[in-house]
Amino acid sequence: MAVIALAGCSGAPGVTTSALALLLSWPLDPDRRMILAECDPDGSAVLHGLLQGSLGDRYGLRNLSVAARKGEFSDAFWRQLIELNVEEGHRLLLPGITDPAQSASLGSVWKILAQMFRGIEAESGHDVLIDLGRRGAYGPSGVLAEQADAVFVVVRNTLRCLQAAEGRVRALEERVGDVSVLMINEGPYPAGEVQRVLQVPVIATLPYAPDDARVLSDGAEQPRRFTKSPLMKAARTSSTLILQRAAMRRARLDPRGLRAAGGEVTYAG
Repeated sequence: MAVIALAGCSGAPGVTTSALALLLSWPLDPDRRMILAECDPDGSAVLHGLLQGSLGDRYGLRNLSVAARKGEFSDAFWRQLIELNVEEGHRLLLPGITDPAQSASLGSVWKILAQMFRGIEAESGHDVLIDLGRRGAYGPSGVLAEQADAVFVVVRNTLRCLQAAEGRVRALEERVGDVSVLMINEGPYPAGEVQRVLQVPVIATLPYAPDDARVLSDGAEQPRRFTKSPLMKAARTSSTLILQRAAMRRARLDPRGLRAAGGEVTYAG
């Protein structure tokens, strides 16, 4: 049971596609849920990618900012979740904002969300995966990274992406302490070299599989046996490794409790 944040950098690392692959592959017991929260201040990639604009703006973070002002945040949170895998159940998405301009109204929402995620994990045992996009770990939404059990930077092993990732990794280390890497294996550099350059551990690797990735990033037609594709198989393995890393990091830290300010957030669902 963990709260895990994924952050990106320039060089198109594929944070959201990786997050969706993990969501759909995450190991779940029957009574547990997995929630992917799309908290990228640059806007939602899932609503008009995987979901092909079919939901409009009926769901998502923008509606939570209104609920927070009315003191109805907790109830509204569960109403904003979308079930992504009806057959298996319990794999839920909180869509992001539909316009980057909407991020200006979310200043107070990020902190409440961070409290909500910690409460969900502690009281219900559900796992939460936070997609912070390229910028979300460094501005006001960075509180979500601070409150996570583990933070992973999604990096492609190309020279361009590694160069961009160095500064981002150092900045994240200053804010949250230790971070790890989820590597997309597109380029020529092995995990050991990426680890040496970035000076942080590469915990898991996903293959560079553009055809399979387009199913998740753009809603392309799902090929037969997609769930058994190299991408999804690697995502299942990566999910286990990521959970293990989060558990190890939590064990090294002092108990942190829920960090809820004044107890204004309750957790139900």
